[in-house]
Amino acid sequence: MTTTDIVEVWNGPGRRDGHLTTVEPHHNGFHPASSKLAFEHWYFDAHLDSGHVVVGFLTKRRPEDLPGARPWVEMIVYHPDGTRRQVSKRYPKAAASFSTDAFDVRIGANTARTEFPDTGLPVHHVHLAEGDLVFDLHFHNETPSWMPGKGETRFGATDSFGWVVAAPRARVTGTIQLDGKTLTVTGRGYADHNWGVGDMKKVIERWHWGRLYVEEYSLLFASVLTQPQHGSHDIAPLMLAQDADIILSTGETVLTEGPALFDSTAGREYPQWLELHVPGQLELRLTVESVIHAHDFIDDFPIARTRLIKPLVHRLLGHPAYFRFESAVELTVHTDNGPQRRTGTTLHELVALT
Repeated sequence: MTTTDIVEVWNGPGRRDGHLTTVEPHHNGFHPASSKLAFEHWYFDAHLDSGHVVVGFLTKRRPEDLPGARPWVEMIVYHPDGTRRQVSKRYPKAAASFSTDAFDVRIGANTARTEFPDTGLPVHHVHLAEGDLVFDLHFHNETPSWMPGKGETRFGATDSFGWVVAAPRARVTGTIQLDGKTLTVTGRGYADHNWGVGDMKKVIERWHWGRLYVEEYSLLFASVLTQPQHGSHDIAPLMLAQDADIILSTGETVLTEGPALFDSTAGREYPQWLELHVPGQLELRLTVESVIHAHDFIDDFPIARTRLIKPLVHRLLGHPAYFRFESAVELTVHTDNGPQRRTGTTLHELVALT
């Protein structure tokens, strides 16, 4: 495969959207595929006014799962003191259902669906419960749903990767149960959905993903770098909204990584800062202040993570790892009234598959 076999389906002109694709209910529904390498999951998170950050996954199959893997649910809570609680559970395939018409997913007793009011933007309802950890949350969109171009990048004749953001920015209400207590919560949230076909670790080397909310601006970005044998091609979608209006949807984003630091938990390096630049439109700098979650994917396999075997596995497979960062934000948006500068903090991620 060469870079000419990689097709990004922007609406144009160029690698951007002169007009936005209207996200229909089926875009956030299940995308059936016959391949054993088909993958699909729905994600949400919320920064709650209680100080907690909650994260949830409803997964049919992750790209890194073995073919034929059972569907599963994952729940994560980042407590205000920096501690983390994480639970996951797999279910028989017969215990799961996925609608193709809209976002309507069931895995065991865990459910999620989208409601479309007669007026206004969609509302996403999520119920996840594993053990004594329960999320009952409602995500009320404050910006329209969005996807870059037509939502899917194609790698050759058979492989693909899709992304739709059901809730780029949402007002969150509901309850969570943890530590034996039920909390009524409010906050700000996000929800998206990925699907595709193929062995992504053979196609993708790493990706950065994140978003930020600073005053009137909401920004989402991803930077997906393909493997060298696939041209080290950078797929870099970015969305910028001002209040409730999406004002920029582009793939013409240039990402620069700062000097690297080694993390012993993940077993690999990460950049101390990121800069994103859309010529004539915006500049964004993310300076890592803390690594709040680092994980070596090799540790998911008990045999492979032993002291004697792990170095051999790393030589064979590389250093696949996950990072979640908390970073300081410096955003400059170029407008007809001159540059608008905003600062703040945000969370963002790095996933390295090799």
